[in-house]
Amino acid sequence: MKIIIQAVQFTADQKLVELAESKLQKLTHFYDRIIDATVYLKIDGKHSNIKDKQVEIKLNLPGSQIFVREDSKVFEEALDMAIDTTARQLKRIKERKREF
Repeated sequence: MKIIIQAVQFTADQKLVELAESKLQKLTHFYDRIIDATVYLKIDGKHSNIKDKQVEIKLNLPGSQIFVREDSKVFEEALDMAIDTTARQLKRIKERKREF
């Protein structure tokens, strides 16, 4: 699986990039036909005085695509929530394919 990590309007720390890559690699346990993954790391300070961190994950699968967006006060928590949501969606897709 090819992984692209993009930090929008800031430079991401190497530890954060490595954490995102390792968590995304674990998604192949749920669905092994993932073509590629793109992760967008954003800081959203428009809606409040406290800057929220936003993680968006886009997975390309054969014949479909998954997109997940999660917000939190820290990137690690937003990334965990996004990975959990993505894993649930991958399990659902795999179960549907088994039915046919």
